[in-house]
Formats: sequence, C-alpha cells, structure tokens
Amino acid sequence: MTNHLKESFSADSPPAPAALAAKVRTLAPSMTRSMQRVAEAVAGDPAGCAALTVTGLAELTGTSEATVVRTARLLGYPGYRDLRLALAGLAAHQQSGRAPSVTADIAVDDPIADVVAKLAYDEQQTLADTAAGLDTVQLGAAVAAAATARRIDIYGVGASSLVGQDLAQKLARIGLITHSHTDPHLAVTNAVQLRSGDVAIAITHSGSTVDVIEPLRVAFDRGATTIAITGRPDGPVTQYADHVLTTSTARESELRPAAMSSRTSQLLVVDCLFIGVAQRTYETAAPALAASYEALAHRHTPRPR
Repeated sequence: MTNHLKESFSADSPPAPAALAAKVRTLAPSMTRSMQRVAEAVAGDPAGCAALTVTGLAELTGTSEATVVRTARLLGYPGYRDLRLALAGLAAHQQSGRAPSVTADIAVDDPIADVVAKLAYDEQQTLADTAAGLDTVQLGAAVAAAATARRIDIYGVGASSLVGQDLAQKLARIGLITHSHTDPHLAVTNAVQLRSGDVAIAITHSGSTVDVIEPLRVAFDRGATTIAITGRPDGPVTQYADHVLTTSTARESELRPAAMSSRTSQLLVVDCLFIGVAQRTYETAAPALAASYEALAHRHTPRPR
C-alpha cells in the first residue's frame, strides 16, 4: 500500500457512516480477495454485519479475525468495534431514506424514459461517492499550490483529456497560465521545462495510463508540485504525486462504459479545484473573468444586418 493510500484513508477520525459504502466501492479493487469479501459483506448488508462479532463476520466471509480487523483499519476505523458502530449508523440511514429501486444496468430495449432515470440515478450516486471519498486536506493543498503557480500543466488522454481541457479553459479565464496536453510527446517535452513553483496535474481513472504517468514523473523529478486525479489511490500514478484527489470507482455495463462514470466524478473534482483557486485568487480572478465575459459578449448577441 502506498503512503498516499494510507494518508487518504487512515484519517484521524473515522469516516461518517454515510461515506462507508462509497469508501468500500473505491478501495475494493486495491484489496486482497479475502479483504474484498469482508468489504462486500459490510457494504451489502450493514444491518446484518453490525449484529456480528468479529468472529461471526470472519466465519460469514470465510476469512480470519485478523483479516476483518485489517479491513476495518483500511476503511479508516481504529478497530472492528468502530466499524460495527458505523454499520449500525449506515443501516439506520438506509431505513430512514431508502434509495429508489432503480439501477444503472441499461438494457438494449429499455424505453428512453428508463434510460434517463437510470443514468440520472447513477450520476447522482457517482457524485455522492466522489464527494464522500474526497480528501479535503489533499484538495486544500492542491488548491494552494495551483493558486500560486507560475504555470500549470495538465495531462490526460481519452475521456480524461476532455476533463483536462475543461479545467484548463476555466483556469485560463481567471488569468492563470495553463496548458492541457493530450499529445504524450508534447506532454513530456513540456514537463521538462517545469520547475519548483509550477504545478502538474495528471488525470487518469485507472491510475496506470503510461502516457499520463510519464510526464507527471518528469514534472515530479523537475521539482514541480504534482497532483493526481484518479479512481485508484494505490495506482502507479500516485508514486509521482504530491497530492492525490480520489474519484469514485466507475460502475460500467455494456451500454455504459467506465469513461462515462469516471468523467462525471472527475468533473466534480476539477470544479472543486477550480472554485478553490478562484476563491484564493479572487482579487485578480474576478476582473479576469469579467474581462473574458466582456470580450465574448458580442458573440452571444446577433449583429444587426
């Protein structure tokens, strides 16, 4: 487990019960198979598991008491007793306000109204999971670095590149020097020019995209402050990241590729990053934003013939 994983999910205070399910979904891919069985059990039946002793949960999942305790600690709880309390809270929360009986498993013959309902529900869940799992300490540090950066470079490919371009145009409109790189060769050759006081941001849901990791590594070696936005807090990209911002783990199906869910969660994170930077640089950001609106105003009003 990387230091970033430990820092992000072993906070001083245990996560709130409402954040438990989101944390399980985010961390499950990085767990051992035996720990996954424990995590899936507590997320799937919080009320039932809350009634079990550590021995009972170990027997239910076919694991050991040590595995149960390790899973609890990985999820951010000092011990199993604290996890049981959170499970009881989660169960009470679910009983008081159950989610609608709809899933995002879209079938090829679904009516369009069902498609809208399923997508809307899944987008809401993705945003809720991302918000629950986002480390605000890491986010604050990333905001502070970006707000004072001489230059900001952003790396992403595929759907992540679209998110990177969105962040770049927002930051540019408040007067920051920002470049979004989608060509891996240009990304590396530009990263070579970075130094202390600059910021490099890598966006990769898998956390293992070589074309994104390579320029971030170069920027890291050059002394720039590096930020990773990823759905895998234990992924290779975090080795070269000073700050890790975790997105929710995408739920994909045949008609809903992972890139759709990951894009939604990534957009929330970059919006939070942008707003934080705009707040910190308000005295210069507000006039810059007003000037950009004024410069484009005539393009939104038809010219008289």
